[in-house]
Amino acid sequence: MDQEFPVRASAMHQFAAPAERVYDAWLKPSKLAQWMFGPNIRDEQIISLDLDPQVGGQFKFVVLRQGAEVAHVGEYLELVRPTRLAFTWATVDTLPDVSRVEIEIVPQGEDCHLTLQHQMQPKWAAFAQKAHAGWTQMLVKLAEVV
Repeated sequence: MDQEFPVRASAMHQFAAPAERVYDAWLKPSKLAQWMFGPNIRDEQIISLDLDPQVGGQFKFVVLRQGAEVAHVGEYLELVRPTRLAFTWATVDTLPDVSRVEIEIVPQGEDCHLTLQHQMQPKWAAFAQKAHAGWTQMLVKLAEVV
């Protein structure tokens, strides 16, 4: 990817779960529906969670939020189980602008530590704090799921 993403939103979480379980929860629709989208995380309804979890594979997560359909889309850039994921991230209405999300999972015995970096273009600087808050909230919910 040739675009530069100087704006960063970070989130970290310590999980009382193995790295493999945390990693897999990013790639299974049944798990994503429990922690990333839907009524467990915010006032919305899941319409579809479609993904092709391989490098170059695409995903599309569609929710109904405040009466409007919101479609999150992206492409998997790196998948190294159980320690690393990277993917582009956008909503259909902001394309062709995309951001990049990188996730590092460090195994620590039976537990693990996750660090997430959401990298964005400069015009999204005002959104960085909201992205940090959203990812932090989702990681707390993910800890409950795994």
